[in-house]
Amino acid sequence: MKREGEVRIPSGCAIAAVISRDGKKMSGEMITNAMKPMHDRSNGLGGGFAAYGIYPAYKDFYALHMFFDCRNTRKECEAFLKEYFEIVHSELIPTRKIPEITNEPIIWRYFVAPLKSMLTNLQQDEKEYVARITMKINTEMKGAYVFSSGKNMGTFKAVGFPEDVGRFYKLEEYEGYSWTAHGRYPTNTPGWWGGAHPFTLLDYSIVHNGEISSYDANRRFIEMFGYKCNLQTDTEVITYIMDYLLRVQGLSLTEAANVVAAPFWSTIEHDPDERKREKLTFLRTVFPSLLVTGPFSIILGYTGGLMALNDRLKLRSMVVGEKDDRVYIASEEAAIRVMEPNAENIWSPAGGEPVIVNVKEGAGI
Repeated sequence: MKREGEVRIPSGCAIAAVISRDGKKMSGEMITNAMKPMHDRSNGLGGGFAAYGIYPAYKDFYALHMFFDCRNTRKECEAFLKEYFEIVHSELIPTRKIPEITNEPIIWRYFVAPLKSMLTNLQQDEKEYVARITMKINTEMKGAYVFSSGKNMGTFKAVGFPEDVGRFYKLEEYEGYSWTAHGRYPTNTPGWWGGAHPFTLLDYSIVHNGEISSYDANRRFIEMFGYKCNLQTDTEVITYIMDYLLRVQGLSLTEAANVVAAPFWSTIEHDPDERKREKLTFLRTVFPSLLVTGPFSIILGYTGGLMALNDRLKLRSMVVGEKDDRVYIASEEAAIRVMEPNAENIWSPAGGEPVIVNVKEGAGI
């Protein structure tokens, strides 16, 4: 038996991402391979990817990726969906049988449009409507789970190592302008298909390395606004926080980062910029329960961009690199070098400093 100190225990979980500023498409094979040198950061209890720009033929429809425990559940859920959406296309998500991935549920996708009559009756905009239906299914329909619900994007996740999850979902057959990836090393939550990262709502996706010590406070606050945290892992709440701050409250990405990884009061007080002091004080005062404490590095994916963010003490590793129109982000430089051996401008963001990368306007994504 190996003793303490004789086993490499990395700082839990692996995250990676790549985006093309020009909106050029990249195969999912690259991001899958990027996870291989970070294999030891995972323990086989969860891996996953989020991809943007992969459904150009259905880009105007919400792509619902779903897990079902049996055929009857799928039929019941499909009947439910037809009450709220026009289903323009549905199919099994293609997978390949590999020995490393077992006990898979039924994995389906639906491309849907909200029924205009329902939107009128409920007086909701499309995104709020889709978000509420997603919450309703995940909370009330046993054996059914919506694990992706954005437009022209999709999440692919499973119980397994990320490089195996990528092969399982045939990600080499998809092309997107932005990809994120996660290898899970759960410490105090179960490993199950729905608990793998990324966590998504609408087009927002989160991959996370770390642990949220403020989870209960964050969860209690966000659930007052209709969100339900029932997927047995702390990362889920970050996704809902970002949706609430960005979509519901209309904050900018930088402002949202200054809520989630708010500067210390002493840092704010000594900032020479009076307007900045006032804004940071306002954000900390209005959203105190959405400060996320504990060690973390996260990557937020959204339509047209990525944001990477460390906790304010930088207790988890994160590295950024560039080459031509692409930006690479990962827990370790080795993962970036797999994607681009000649990556340049390698650097590590400071604690609480958001790295925001957007596709150029007019890129036609």
